[in-house]
Amino acid sequence: MRIPDNSNIVIFGASGDLSFRKLIPALYQLYVTKQLPDCFFILGVSRTNYSSESYREALSLALIEHSDVDEGTLLTFLEHVYYLAINTSDENDYAKLSLSLNDLYNHYNTPYNTLFYLATPPSLFTVIPECLSKSNLLDQGDGWKRIVIEKPLGYDLASAIALDKSLHHFFDESQIYRIDHYLGKETVQNLLVFRFANGMFEPLWDRKYVDYIEITGAEKLGVEARGRYYEGAGALRDMLQNHLLQVLAMVAMEPPAVINADSTRNEVVKVLQSLKPISEDDLKNNIVLGQYTESTVQGDNMVAYRQEPGVANDSRTETYVAMKLFINNWRWNGVPFYVRTGKRLPTRVTEVVIHFKQTPHPVFGQNAPANKLILRIQPDEGIMMQFGLKNPGSGFEAKEVTMDFRYQDLADEGEIDGRLLNAYERLLLDALNGDATLFARSDAVQACWKFVEPILAYQKGKHALHGYACGTWGPKEAEYLLQVDKRSWRFPCKNLANTQYCEL
Repeated sequence: MRIPDNSNIVIFGASGDLSFRKLIPALYQLYVTKQLPDCFFILGVSRTNYSSESYREALSLALIEHSDVDEGTLLTFLEHVYYLAINTSDENDYAKLSLSLNDLYNHYNTPYNTLFYLATPPSLFTVIPECLSKSNLLDQGDGWKRIVIEKPLGYDLASAIALDKSLHHFFDESQIYRIDHYLGKETVQNLLVFRFANGMFEPLWDRKYVDYIEITGAEKLGVEARGRYYEGAGALRDMLQNHLLQVLAMVAMEPPAVINADSTRNEVVKVLQSLKPISEDDLKNNIVLGQYTESTVQGDNMVAYRQEPGVANDSRTETYVAMKLFINNWRWNGVPFYVRTGKRLPTRVTEVVIHFKQTPHPVFGQNAPANKLILRIQPDEGIMMQFGLKNPGSGFEAKEVTMDFRYQDLADEGEIDGRLLNAYERLLLDALNGDATLFARSDAVQACWKFVEPILAYQKGKHALHGYACGTWGPKEAEYLLQVDKRSWRFPCKNLANTQYCEL
């Protein structure tokens, strides 16, 4: 990985859960593996009344509790970390931020290259840039300025367009980094290498050889303490509109002219703009919305979604979505993509399954196994192929066998001290280096919202909402979605190579 030029990071929302669980641990690991610049500082900004010293103490406790840290290295890392308590909604308070930044720039003798990370509620995505601009903190004459924002990137198409318009008032598109941690996962990135560096796979990656593709983003947990947020989001906004459609685009895209941000993201946008618009018939027959219900799993009583804190007792919010969709282009015309995501499923797993067509002439019988390629994004990241071989003994009965590869077994320069970079480590490093390849562009975000708009409108009516017990793979209607086409879902387990039905 390329080491960034000397630069600095300002984290808004620095006292929040995201900063403590993801951002600071990721920056610490980059520091440990010597991938941060020689001169840098991290300034946490939030309303919570920390001093720099008390903030470091809180971070230290959190890192020691949740990470494998060397206390000496941790102390030297925390010497680069500072904190400023301000009202981030009050432009007058940004004078304090300007003074603090100038002091730190001078103390570290660094360029004014600054990455502003908004780990805040979406309501501040437009407020903070305006306040930074009015305080002259976005001038690029003395060094680059970039902004990173987390999802949700709008609530619907109209709000996404409004957010972009506001951001572009203060930043060029090249300065805006819309982070999707799914795209930072090693196996998502490897989709490009796997497809376009291997002549044995890419020629089969089209409608002539692929029967169907399924994409699963399953979560074992419920909404936990996020019930109030989830009521306004649901599985559609929380997972499908962003993470899974972006993964779908990486699976289906054409080869870019070169591997850089513009070429790669151009191909992603082409896929998203080619998604077949959702019709009234699709809403009735090709989409299943569900909500988890009370169940006992391995002796533990799991409450229904409507019993979760912050959730209305008559809530119509979906915790599960399954849908059948198509891409209207030359490569994929007529090939169905089945996408599903849900909470309180049997295991936490995200994977893509490429189901290849049966041989034209079934010389070994109609029940000979079809070929499958499984791309595991998380956990147990890796790739598995399933194909037929002769069953030992007399005759020529074909039996399904597997070959699998796990990323953790890979020991080359792509690893750092035997450890793969996690998603936030990779994406923070890319943002510091100015590499936007794995960040969503505004036209891609809007294409995703445009695609799901009919479903969001359908949600507001008296749509069918199917119950499913915690610990199962969702409503039975989701299985019917494939069964009518004589197809079936794969039911993955945590272990990539476990091909048995995984249900608690």
